[in-house]
Parts: sequence; structure tokens; C-alpha cells
Amino acid sequence: MKFAWPWELRRAGVLNMNKRNIDFIGRYNPRKYYQRVDDKLTTKQLALANDIAVPDLIGVVQEQHEIAEIPEMVQGRGGFVIKPAKGSGGKGILVITKVENGRYYKPSGNEVTPSEIDRHVSNILSGLFSLGGKPDVAIVEGLIQFDPVFDGYSYEGVPDIRLIVFKGYPVMGMLRLSTAASDGKANLHQGAVGVGIDIATGKGLRAVQFNEPIEFHPDTGKRLMDIQVPNWDTLLTTASSAYEMCELGYLGTDMVLDSEKGPLLLELNARPGLAIQIANGKGLLPRLKHVESLGNKFMDVNDRVAYAKVHFGAHADR
Repeated sequence: MKFAWPWELRRAGVLNMNKRNIDFIGRYNPRKYYQRVDDKLTTKQLALANDIAVPDLIGVVQEQHEIAEIPEMVQGRGGFVIKPAKGSGGKGILVITKVENGRYYKPSGNEVTPSEIDRHVSNILSGLFSLGGKPDVAIVEGLIQFDPVFDGYSYEGVPDIRLIVFKGYPVMGMLRLSTAASDGKANLHQGAVGVGIDIATGKGLRAVQFNEPIEFHPDTGKRLMDIQVPNWDTLLTTASSAYEMCELGYLGTDMVLDSEKGPLLLELNARPGLAIQIANGKGLLPRLKHVESLGNKFMDVNDRVAYAKVHFGAHADR
């Protein structure tokens, strides 16, 4: 959906960055709680304390001399993920999907040498990928087992589900699918595909790549609107419960589907991007104002999810 004039954007209810920052992030996200989402290690610990499933934590590298311990950490594993605790936008994430005779391979099949892994982790510790360039720690996680329901919908990487949660209500969702252009990462700015998802049903509504509507995955040829996300209610419930967990009113939740463990929370974002509106072909503002109009009426997680499915599903837009 392309708009030429600001008044057209306003009429369509599109949330712009300034309004997001001032009226929603600034108003509903107390700065004292940012650490809970900006530090992925803190998020993981909070999730575990709240019985929210997350990928396995293999280990944490905090000092340069601990880098030498990584081969022992990942011994016996078929793959693993290394990520900066304070990274953003998918930067600094290294995914190894195959380990063979002490050699490491990315989803593309390209080999990553032990010295390259050491250098990558060293860069993480020095703050190369962190917000503000501050020193960081490296998290080593278990590899997510790709749910076969998404076979053909993603190129090399694992698809993830982004939900925008406002005051505990899931208001908009999309599936992010990696492509050759995005180097196997589910990052829309790098060329991943965004598929708008019906909040009520988990079914695909509309797909975009580089902000342009598409019908088929550019690498696999799969028709994108045929997607039906399984375990949809569990994903909505997990996203909604993150509100109580981190106490931030305006939140992005990123989740994945593991073939063995089901939905897993990957990370939370206090400043979620706005491209989800392009993927859905809908503006966020009417849904956010709807939630605001409810005032401080108490609803538990299940009630909020049920309410969102009725009021923010595709049928409600007709």
C-alpha cells in the first residue's frame, strides 16, 4: 500500500514514527523497564521465571578469554546460534546449522572457521552490534528445529512471528520469512518477506517484499496467502502475557515455532518497527485508539486474546 500524501496516511490510520515515539512508546513504556527487553539475556531469564518457553540457553560468553570455551559448549550439538544480548535489528546473529568434525556451517552451506567464530564473538563483546556500541555479552543458544508446516515458505532461515501488543492486547501480526536477498535472516529491511496475519485465525492476508506487494515467495515459488500459522492461540497468549512480564505497554514480540517444543519466545522489542502496517495493508492507529478507549478495564490474558480476535481480526475490517 503506497500513499502519496500525509493526509492519505492519516485517513488510513497509519502510525508514523513520531507519533509512535511520543504517544505510545514515550507514554506507555517506562524507561526503567527497557532493560527487560533490550537485554536478551534478561528477557530469557524473565520468560523462564514466568513459564514462557524460550530456546535452550547453552552458555554465555562475557569475557574475551571465555571465547575459547565455545567448542566445548557446543560439543555434541548439530547446530547452535550465537547472538549479542543487546543487539538490534537482527545484527550480529550467527546461525550454525551443521557441525561436522569440528567444522561449522551456516544455513547456506558456507563454512565458518573456528577463527571466524572467535572473531565474531569478540566483536559482540566489544559492542559492535549493541545499542549505542556499549560492551556486550554473547549468548549461545540451541538451534530451533524448523517446523515442517513452513516448508517452502522460507529460504534457509527460520520464519518468525511478530505481534504488536498494546496494553496486553495483540493488535497486529505478521510472519517474517527469510529469502536469498536477506541471507537467511527474517529481517524485512534486508529483503525478507512480510506476511500480514489475521489476528482472529492466524491465516495469511497479504505479503510484501521491499514494501512491494507479492503473491509468491521469490525463491521457493510458494503462494504466500496460503499460509496458516499453527498454534495460533498459544502464540497470541504468549504475546499477551509478555505485557505483565515486562510491564511495557507498547511492545513487539518475536516468536518461532519449534517442531518439538511448539511456540518459543525469541525476543521482545520496546521500539517495534512500523513495516507490519505495510505487510497487513492496514494502519495500526485505529486499533491502538480502540484499546485506549477501553480505559483501565481489567481483563486477564485469555480475555484480552479473545477480545482481540473479535475486534482486530480481518472480519472486523470488512
